[in-house]
Amino acid sequence: MSTAVVLNENLEKAGDAEVPASFLEASAHNLYLYVKSYQAALRANTAHSKNRSAVSGGGKKPWSQKGRGGARAGSIRSPLFVGGGAAFGPKANRNYDQKINKKQKRLALMHALAEKAANGKLYIVDSVEVASGKTKDAAAMMNKLGERDALWVKSLIDDKTYMAFRNLPNCYLIEENELNGYLAAAYRAVVIEKAVWENLTKEG
Repeated sequence: MSTAVVLNENLEKAGDAEVPASFLEASAHNLYLYVKSYQAALRANTAHSKNRSAVSGGGKKPWSQKGRGGARAGSIRSPLFVGGGAAFGPKANRNYDQKINKKQKRLALMHALAEKAANGKLYIVDSVEVASGKTKDAAAMMNKLGERDALWVKSLIDDKTYMAFRNLPNCYLIEENELNGYLAAAYRAVVIEKAVWENLTKEG
C-alpha cells in the first residue's frame, strides 16, 4: 500500500497517510489521454496561409496566351509565382480539442497522485499559508521541503500567500478546484492541504 508523507507545521515528517486502493487501480492510460488533451488545448492555432483567391493582385493576365514561347499563365497570384497563394498551406480554422470525459479526468488525477505517493513525493500538511506575504518565507518553506520543484494545493488562496509564492520559479500555488492530472504529473512533488486530501479521498 502506497502512503503519502504527513508533515507538521515545520514541514518535518510526522507520519504517513494511506492512499486509497482506487487511486492505485487507476490506469496510466487515463493520464496519457488527459495530458494529450490538455496540451492540445494549449495550441495557439495561429498558423494561417492565403490561397490564390485570398491574396491581392493578379487581375490582369501577365502575358499573351500564345506567341512568347513560354507556358501560359492567367494570374501572377498562382502558387507557381513568387508572392502567389499557397497551394496547401495551414489554416487557422482547425480544431485541436480532444474530448475527454469527467471520469477519465478524475482517474488521471488519481493515477498521478498515486505515482507521486509511490515515489515518496506526495506530502500532506495541515495548512499552506504564508501570513507575512514575503517571498523569502515561501522560499524557506521550499528549502525545508527539499524538493527541486513542487505543486502546492490550497483550499482557498489568500492574498498574502499568493504574493509570497507568485515570484518563485520552482513552485506553483493553486486552489483545490484547479488541481488536475497534468499539473500533478508535471511537478516533482505535490504538497496538499489536509482538507483538500480528505475531499479527494472521500470522492475516490
